[in-house]
Amino acid sequence: MHRISPRLRKLLLIALITVAVLGVGGIVAARQYYYRNLEPVSGSQREVIVTIDKGSTVNQIGELLEEKGLIRNATVFAQYVRNSGAQEELKAGTYALRPSYSVKEVVTVLTHGAVQKDLFTILPGQRLDQIRQSLIDAGYSANEVDAALNPAQYKDHPALVDKPAKANLEGYLYPESFQRTAETSATTIIQQSLDEMHKRLTPELRAQLTENGLTLYENIILASIVEQEVSSPEDRAKVAQVFLKRLNMGMKLESDPTVRYGAVLAGKGPILTFPTRYSTYAYKGLPPTPISNVSESSLKAVANPANTDWLFFVAGDDGTTHFSKTLEEHEANIERYCTTLCGR
Repeated sequence: MHRISPRLRKLLLIALITVAVLGVGGIVAARQYYYRNLEPVSGSQREVIVTIDKGSTVNQIGELLEEKGLIRNATVFAQYVRNSGAQEELKAGTYALRPSYSVKEVVTVLTHGAVQKDLFTILPGQRLDQIRQSLIDAGYSANEVDAALNPAQYKDHPALVDKPAKANLEGYLYPESFQRTAETSATTIIQQSLDEMHKRLTPELRAQLTENGLTLYENIILASIVEQEVSSPEDRAKVAQVFLKRLNMGMKLESDPTVRYGAVLAGKGPILTFPTRYSTYAYKGLPPTPISNVSESSLKAVANPANTDWLFFVAGDDGTTHFSKTLEEHEANIERYCTTLCGR
């Protein structure tokens, strides 16, 4: 049996001690690196909006936060989340975070679901295609939006009880702002808009609307035209009276917005020279469908039109609407008040 010389024994001992020291030093350095990367990126109080998508992994969340300048190191973030057992607790959503947050504070926000909400707004007078594009611009996919706008899934909604079976949702999506988070679906927004429409279509208003001899759907069509023609409640009641009187007399409505709507549907843009069934200069009666959504103001104007004998109106260059009883008076109003808008 070979004996280890005292010199070799001494060298081995020194080597072991060196390895041990280096190992301890490495551990200390690693721990320092880990804890240093748990600290805030900076003292900035600037809010950074971050959206965590459904199904995001811990690593993906860490990479996003590092990219946004909210944490120092994505790997350390992921390790901290796993060490703290929070990997299953992180919630999808939109959050307002700050570079002054430590990793612990960031994880606390993400696990408690302090979700930042924003608003999606359907504007008064928007067409269905405009609402569709607004939803896509808000981050929803075209497929999701088209599915959400399919009227079949809302066939039992009380707002739609008088809607013709083949009609789409044009005219029924009430203009309002809706709170949403990253988890809010496009269908939820459409459902809420229909709910708002139902709130406005009270039994009393439904009864008032149908007193004029039109169906509820026809009244919504008329309200959408009023919505597009003028904006003040007072003028809307007067315009509603003009159109109802024209309908009763068998006159054409001669409304520019209906012509523009038909041209838009045909892919020609909002022009007045493209002939479609929506041209109320060419055809008597109402157009086939509503031409936009409607506000409560327009619905009430149609339900309670002004008590006048006017048959004509024109919007002046200054925004004032001028009403008249005869064609001669109407032509005079155009010459006097609408030299620019009417191309005179």
